[in-house]
Amino acid sequence: MQGYTPLRQRGDAPTGQPTESSAAAAEAPVDVPVAEPVAEEPAVAEQPPVADEVAEYPAQKKPTAVEEPATQAASVAQPPADAKKRPAEEHPAAGSQGASAIQMKPWVKPAVIVIGAVLLALLVVLAARGLRTLEPIQNFIATYDGHSTMPDSAPVGIPAWLGWQHFLNMFFIVLIIRTGLQVRHEKRPPAMWTPKANSWFSPKGNSPKKYSLSIWTHQALDALWVLNGVVFVILLAITGQWMRVVPTSWDVFPNMISGAIQYASLNWPVENGWIHYNALQMTSYFLVIYVAAPLAILTGVRMSSWWPTEPKALNRVYPIELARKVHFPVMLFFVAFLLVHVFLVFTTGALKNLNHMYASRDAADAWGLVIFLVSVAIVAAAWVFMKPMFLMPVASMTGKISKN
Repeated sequence: MQGYTPLRQRGDAPTGQPTESSAAAAEAPVDVPVAEPVAEEPAVAEQPPVADEVAEYPAQKKPTAVEEPATQAASVAQPPADAKKRPAEEHPAAGSQGASAIQMKPWVKPAVIVIGAVLLALLVVLAARGLRTLEPIQNFIATYDGHSTMPDSAPVGIPAWLGWQHFLNMFFIVLIIRTGLQVRHEKRPPAMWTPKANSWFSPKGNSPKKYSLSIWTHQALDALWVLNGVVFVILLAITGQWMRVVPTSWDVFPNMISGAIQYASLNWPVENGWIHYNALQMTSYFLVIYVAAPLAILTGVRMSSWWPTEPKALNRVYPIELARKVHFPVMLFFVAFLLVHVFLVFTTGALKNLNHMYASRDAADAWGLVIFLVSVAIVAAAWVFMKPMFLMPVASMTGKISKN
């Protein structure tokens, strides 16, 4: 532009004309760190820029000769902008071995858990066997053989109704655990269910809310299991069978310790479930019937459609978070009980135990096994039919089915 006079820069000649030294400096590359921005100095008063030419000049400061090569040097020294976003294995310094070491194989954690459990079990067995070589422990087991004292009026044998109750309890609890885990891990329910107002699933005064079809299934099975459990507890009380599963003597505690040592040493106590259970069996049955089952019911009702819609004071006393924290561990207790229970049934005389439980016979023939296999087939069939196409018609009888 004609008539334009550049602004005076630090080190320039006062006249505003570039000198030969400054021109040479501008052409020679300078290998220095990135320069600090140089503040512009006000133009010399006697050489003001022309107004119309100033409007054409860009607003930013014109780079100086020193800054341009410095910027080029910095661009060479810095890695590419996307280098930080590249995977670690693309960088030569990281290497593929470092990346594979960070990513754990999916089977490693389960394998470590299994190996750790096996090693722990071996240590327990060795410790128990070592204890049984000590004379005080031998005398203790001789005094407390593992069977707690029962009342003289305790019944002998297992009636037929108890066998039917055993099957129904197994049927319901297996499906309840299955649907409970489904509710816990389900991300997108296959359908939603809204109970009918003022119905059995939504008592009078409640505002019906939407629940997943899995929650309805879980809740319906819970109701049937509770009904069966009420009948079971009443029959235990009427027939006196409760004395076989409720500790009535303080010697249950030393007998539990004795039984635990015997089981851990793999030299198990003598079993005769037709007459009485050992202290560990008695205590476990007591916990299942009179502790775990009521806890499962109380916490389940709090999370169900039966709970009142707006009981503000009651919700403060019994928050739903507390119910959730208790409900899941109770389910884990039932799972652990079932695993140990089935294991001991098949390792302490399967034919005789199955006859006691399913045929109400004190014999060692195959009748109990046949009935047990039939019951397992029924549970397996129910497991297969627990699908939305079979559940939705039944659920629609108690409420409205929708997709969302």
